[in-house]
Amino acid sequence: MSRSRILRNPIAFVWWAVLVCCFLIVTISMLRLPEIPLGLQYPTTKTSKQTSENDKFSIGRFGKMMLEMLPEDLAFTVFVPSEEAFERDLRLSPNESLVGEKMNDDTYAIMSRILGFSAVPRRLASVNVPIDKELSYDSISGFVLYISKEEDGALTVNRVRSRRVDLRKKGSVVHIMDGVIMDAEFQQSVQPEEQD
Repeated sequence: MSRSRILRNPIAFVWWAVLVCCFLIVTISMLRLPEIPLGLQYPTTKTSKQTSENDKFSIGRFGKMMLEMLPEDLAFTVFVPSEEAFERDLRLSPNESLVGEKMNDDTYAIMSRILGFSAVPRRLASVNVPIDKELSYDSISGFVLYISKEEDGALTVNRVRSRRVDLRKKGSVVHIMDGVIMDAEFQQSVQPEEQD
């Protein structure tokens, strides 16, 4: 009897039809979502044979400084250069650049600029990057990052290869890179002037 009332009343029939369609759409969407582990605990993958946290592939003092600049309540993925990359590409040494006035002026400006190029406002673990497929994301400064994953699990971001991936710090995902991610204009500004 109630079924015939629903069929006779066009408003009730349309309402039930919309309800059933919405339920189907939500169910199908849930089945197609990628699986992410609960609690966002990503497995740690290393691209080197060393396993010590204090090895040369750790975040380092400059990396910690970069992470301290980020807000703790938002999710980020940060492609932090290794200590060797800071010395090689930016001529920054933790013993010299993190002392006195030089740290307050030059080092902080360089670190904030590098952070703008290498931070993405979302969590991106290496398990979310398909092998041999390139993804593109905008960094917080608007610089486009092209991210791909290699067979051994290493990430490559704008032709800079990772040394260590999927570290979790302050709710963010951190990848240690074997170079500094920056645009051409900034790269020219930090390169030492060549003498004739």
